[in-house]
This record gives sequence, C-alpha cells and structure tokens, in this order.
Amino acid sequence: MNEPAMNEIESLLPHRKPFLFVDRIISADKERICARHVFTAEEFFFPGHFPQYPVVPGVILVETMAQSGGAGLRKLGILGDNALFVLATVDKVKFRRQVRPGEELRSEIENLRVSPRMIKQSGKAYVGEELAVEAEWMCLVGQA
Repeated sequence: MNEPAMNEIESLLPHRKPFLFVDRIISADKERICARHVFTAEEFFFPGHFPQYPVVPGVILVETMAQSGGAGLRKLGILGDNALFVLATVDKVKFRRQVRPGEELRSEIENLRVSPRMIKQSGKAYVGEELAVEAEWMCLVGQA
C-alpha cells in the first residue's frame, strides 16, 4: 500500500498494523461505502490458520467489513474525529468463499442506520466477482 493511502486510512481508523484491514476507500456516500484490502502472505494469522493451507479467518473477514464501514463514515464526516466505534453484534453471517494470501477483498457496505451512539450496517465482500462473505453488524459509538 502506498504511503498517502495508509496515512488517510490511519487518520480514519484507530486500528494499526497488524490489525488494520483497510487499504483504501474506493467510494463513500450516505448510503454505501466501498473499500479494499489485500491480504498479503505476511499477515500474522496465516502461520497458524493453517500452515499447510493458509486461509483468512472468518472473524477477520467480518472485521474487515466493519472497519471499512467505519472508515467510510469517518471519511464522510458523519463520525467525529474522536469517535470510537466497537462491534456490539454480528448477525446473518454467511461465508461463501475462502480468501487466500495475495487476494484482494472488496467490501461493499450499506448503512442501515447511523446515529451519534450506534451504527447498523450490512455488507458483502468479494474476491473479484465472487462473493466471499456477507453479514450485518452493529457498532456502539463512544468517545476515544
């Protein structure tokens, strides 16, 4: 990832490597957010998940979508600079395709409800045109 993109993402999210899973916001408006992340072979979880057949853990895929949604809202100025949003619920999760090292995940997020105290979003994430995961989640919003 190039330095300007990393600086933008770090200004939008409190997460840092090795737990930062957004490389770039592709588009963001009040209804939808689209972001991308490439899972490199150097990700911290691959040596243990699984050594002979590395696969991105499902919880990391959901986290990637939630981070994408939060970063998009921050980019739009909907969440303040000191807002801290944390996952509260995850529902309707379906894993459709494995994600492997070197693959780019494109997250397409829909804002279902956004308020100063709560964010409800749904998302689908794709590798190319193949659906990899879908879910709904809610984050509580507080102050950092």
